[in-house]
Amino acid sequence: MTGRLAGKVAFITGGASGLGRVGAERFAAEGARVVIADIGDASDALGAIERSGGTAAAVRCDVGNESSVRAAIEFAVQTFGDLHVLYNNAGVMLSADDDPVNTPDDVIQTTLDINVKGVLLACRHAIPHMIETAKKSGETSSIVNVASFVAHLGAATPQIAYTASKGAVLAMTREMAAVYARRGVRANALCPGPVMTPLLAKFLSDDAKRERRLVHIPMGRFGEPQEIVNGALFLASNESSWMTGQSLIIDGGITSAYVTPEGPAWS
Repeated sequence: MTGRLAGKVAFITGGASGLGRVGAERFAAEGARVVIADIGDASDALGAIERSGGTAAAVRCDVGNESSVRAAIEFAVQTFGDLHVLYNNAGVMLSADDDPVNTPDDVIQTTLDINVKGVLLACRHAIPHMIETAKKSGETSSIVNVASFVAHLGAATPQIAYTASKGAVLAMTREMAAVYARRGVRANALCPGPVMTPLLAKFLSDDAKRERRLVHIPMGRFGEPQEIVNGALFLASNESSWMTGQSLIIDGGITSAYVTPEGPAWS
């Protein structure tokens, strides 16, 4: 199969639904052999890829559990032989996540376990295989860690655990990039703005919550999943071969604006 990821093996956490599923389907369409790692049932995503002529496999994976992550990575390597791309997409944004005074301890712990520890564990067990793949292929392997635009700025609508977790992902990404830059592994952070997924739709459950945020987006609308996946595809591909330790922000202009335009959104 031809495509921008032809010949590559990509391991995607949280690949059964939402942004992860869009990414899995797009990566497969671009020629990657995709391993969908998810705590939930990935049969629908797997079937969609196979019906479209792509190659994929699915494995159950709890990213906060080291033995589960280790087994899932080993499954990927045993199934397809190599590991070129690690796309750390899995994450949570919990409704009780608020300010430092009011956020429950269990919400903080769960968020950090999945959003931070999950990324670290996947990198821990994937990187040795990615180094070996780079040696064999003569091309760099690529880690794509999903952080967020909130790793770059604060908000008066707080989600303190989520914000802290995404700041940690960005910091870890930079450090891993420096450590492995001469060992054939690149690491970059993908920092989306608010994207209209089922998760965001549930979180912004009424017009007031949506409008409170839309006013701060210069382009006047939420992002679409495919717009974020376009960035992930670039970071995963050889097109970004001289790029590591960077933050790719795709946010409709939020982090660039002090005063946003008036009038309706462009469409």
